[in-house]
Amino acid sequence: MILVTVGGQMPFDRLVAAVDDWAARRGRSDVFAQIGPTQLRPKHIEWVHLLEPDEFRRRVIAADAIVAHAGMGSILTALEHGKTILVMPRRGDLKETRNDHQVATAERFRELGRVHVARDEQELPERLDGLCDMRASSAISPFASPRLVGTLREFVHAANPRDARRGSGR
Repeated sequence: MILVTVGGQMPFDRLVAAVDDWAARRGRSDVFAQIGPTQLRPKHIEWVHLLEPDEFRRRVIAADAIVAHAGMGSILTALEHGKTILVMPRRGDLKETRNDHQVATAERFRELGRVHVARDEQELPERLDGLCDMRASSAISPFASPRLVGTLREFVHAANPRDARRGSGR
């Protein structure tokens, strides 16, 4: 099963319409999409506007692959569960988001070997055709590393020694 998600804050009709069209042309009946608050009504894939967190997590676990916008929540959830994720970033120039932060996020995670990227709806069908050959990166922990937590503690205590004394029981 392929899970498509655009996050819960805004629609991403360009992504959803491209996946819907691809599913129709390929005869795919194993695509489920969370499409956000939109007037778009996909015709060839099963969809809902929003999923409750528990249902979303259940669908992520059941998915063979995830297709998503390049939102951090979607990326981190896929990585946490060791799922293959193909992202197509929202673009600022198309007014899909306020700037191109998703383009930068997608590119950086691609460089790290953590996500697969389709830059636009023309590239997406080809990438979807190769989805079964894409490999998931190793799963990540849902928690910050002990090294990061320690570094943050040191920083906070150095920035405010009075809080450090209070926290140590003095």
